[in-house]
Amino acid sequence: MEKGKLEQPPRTVSCNGYALEEKQPPPPAPSRPLEKPRYSQGTSSQCLDNWKEERTRSEEDNEMNLPSLAAAYTTILRSLGEDPERQGLLRTPWRAATAMQFFTKGYQETISDVLNDAIFDEDHDEMVIVKDIDMFSLCEHHLVPFVGKVHIGYLPNKQVLGLSKLARIVEIYSRRLQVQERLTKQIAVAITEALQPTGVGVVIEATHMCMVMRGVQKMNSKTVTSTMLGVFREDAKTREEFLTLIRS
Repeated sequence: MEKGKLEQPPRTVSCNGYALEEKQPPPPAPSRPLEKPRYSQGTSSQCLDNWKEERTRSEEDNEMNLPSLAAAYTTILRSLGEDPERQGLLRTPWRAATAMQFFTKGYQETISDVLNDAIFDEDHDEMVIVKDIDMFSLCEHHLVPFVGKVHIGYLPNKQVLGLSKLARIVEIYSRRLQVQERLTKQIAVAITEALQPTGVGVVIEATHMCMVMRGVQKMNSKTVTSTMLGVFREDAKTREEFLTLIRS
């Protein structure tokens, strides 16, 4: 540096009234192989794949989370203009918290737990149907119930499943926060992955309290969804046989 000249400070730029040092751009990152795009949580692409996941919640989690869940219900009561200290509501937050854990107990179970040793080798290739399985679930949009019936049919491929296990599969997926469309697909895919049958058909008929108690308030409305896999989707006669039998 020449005598008599002061060293110049780094050049600055202004950002919202604050002076920032001007920095050189970082060197380019080393090239890497292209990866498939990763979807952030909440995107439709990830939601479409959620039926593949086996989410679990343990009894220990229930015990640990019960106080905070009850406290949340206390806050809800106050926000509604109620007094959580009055006699009729003293235990309501705890009752509501334990009830919600029961309503969503499907998070604590997996398909492998339920199937256990209930898959049997059997040379049977005619349609197996279990219909009118009672179903209770919670709409994930409003946290109010939707209830109805599930009808399941499949064409075995040298293996059959214990009949009660079909109802247990329904129970696992319905005891979660759900939409009916996804619930229908989850049941069908679980049976397909467990048995590798020739085909599977699932139909759900349900009444949604979010349409009955609020919104449009249509008391007699029903929502019907179906998922057909394998020959149930590819062969119209097989599909029609299944739909005729569940309606008879």
